[in-house]
Amino acid sequence: MRVILIAFCIALLVACDATSQTEQERVKTEFQEGELLVSFLNVGQGDSTLLQTTDTTILIDAGRHDRNDVIDLLEGAGVKEVDLFIGTHPHADHIGQADQVLLHFPVDEVWMSGDLHTTRTFERTIQAIASSGANYYEPRAGEHFEIGALEIEVLNPTELTGDFHEGAIALRVQHGEVVWLFMSDIEEDVERELVDSKVNIEADVLRLGHHGSSTSSHEAFLQEVDPSYAIYSAGVDNEYGHPHREVIERLDRLEIEWFGTDVHGQIDMVSDGQEIIVKSEKEFSQQSSPDETASTCIPLNEATIEELVTIVHIGEERAEQIVAMRPIHQIEQLTDIQGIGQGRLSDIVAEELACLDGGS
Repeated sequence: MRVILIAFCIALLVACDATSQTEQERVKTEFQEGELLVSFLNVGQGDSTLLQTTDTTILIDAGRHDRNDVIDLLEGAGVKEVDLFIGTHPHADHIGQADQVLLHFPVDEVWMSGDLHTTRTFERTIQAIASSGANYYEPRAGEHFEIGALEIEVLNPTELTGDFHEGAIALRVQHGEVVWLFMSDIEEDVERELVDSKVNIEADVLRLGHHGSSTSSHEAFLQEVDPSYAIYSAGVDNEYGHPHREVIERLDRLEIEWFGTDVHGQIDMVSDGQEIIVKSEKEFSQQSSPDETASTCIPLNEATIEELVTIVHIGEERAEQIVAMRPIHQIEQLTDIQGIGQGRLSDIVAEELACLDGGS
């Protein structure tokens, strides 16, 4: 597979500032009969990915609940109807504008994980599915589908556990010889299960799990996927610190070219089934991490949940458990949290990010 890179900052037309561009000013990426256009939409600290051929339109996730940008982005991409909408899991940064999509465009089919949530965002989505008349399905690992020119394999979930990230829909999408892996917010435990399962997860393009968080994209998984490119979706200066520094360093060490919506804007990839052309809305030097702010330790007894989740192996649920455990007198107490054994504790200590109180 050959890859061609193009940055389309459109400096000749407008100032290279994605936040000031109107949808009319954004350059639309063209694609031809037999080609696939995959667009990683710039929706801030959320997710939305558009797959288009001349006869098929698939939307994976629909951005944040507190923004109203997905409809404009889809219309700007020339979308008239959606063959398949996939809400990978019920969190509001993934299905936030799903109800708007379902009520604005004709949608033929909807896939959801099957996990239930109590938020108004989730309730609006379910109501919109019912009102739209779309077919509804809950895919499971091992299922295969042919949708137009695309071969889609479901990698996750095998079953639901009540953990939305564990139950998120993950997909392997193949167009000719070119393969994409879409990991939603799946974290390290499921990544390891996929590696151990010997399912074919090798791909040319990896959509990183959980916005580039250190809860995901562990080294053995990246080595198994062996992508040429990794993509993450994150908001500029987001409160979670995504993408986490160690993930970017890992990608650099493995010589995996990466793109992020926070620094590159919208990322478009056009496949003819043999090679990929990559276009980014903005240019960005990858010689340094997107966030090079000086690292200070994160005090386990004082930090917010948003700060705690930047520690390796600490997701939102574990961060909440840390808060409930306070005061913490020694870092070894973290092994009292389910899922943190000596191995993960060693990773946390080696990272030198967690401390007890303000620098200790």
